[in-house]
Amino acid sequence: MTAKAPSQQDSRNAFTTEEGVIDIGGIDALVRLTLDQVRTDARRGLTTGMFVSGYRGSPVGMLDATFLKKQKLLIQNNIHFVDGLNEDLAATAVWGTQMLHAVGRQKFNGVTGMWYGKAPGVDRSGDALKHANYTGIDKNGGVLAVVGDDPSCKSSSLCSQSEPMLFHVGMPSLY
Repeated sequence: MTAKAPSQQDSRNAFTTEEGVIDIGGIDALVRLTLDQVRTDARRGLTTGMFVSGYRGSPVGMLDATFLKKQKLLIQNNIHFVDGLNEDLAATAVWGTQMLHAVGRQKFNGVTGMWYGKAPGVDRSGDALKHANYTGIDKNGGVLAVVGDDPSCKSSSLCSQSEPMLFHVGMPSLY
């Protein structure tokens, strides 16, 4: 497949195109990532779903709006977005998706999760994140934690960074 030049690309197709170069920004890329994961699992013969939850006040605050905007397409692909009341409840909900194997008969071979929040939310959610990390994931599951830092205090009550807390709860960090 030959991809269109970015200026010619239809933004609606950025979420449905499965091959070639796709020109999208970071927030759209995170939403697209959920679709790519489920599609990759399907090519491996797995029926999987994805569950996404986080806190609206995050520096990745437009993420929730983008998930809501693409909700019809996401639901068609077994991807469910639920706004978190706070970071703790969102993290605990995503953690629950990794316990699929413990509930007996399931409709899916696995569920992948995505949690997002900002650095103060990582502090607030430390207990849930630590227990989720040490409990582990389902064999066809996994969780991506997307954390936005606010070192200059633009949208937070305190200057903050997430690396020390992520280290404390045993979660690896990628930049």
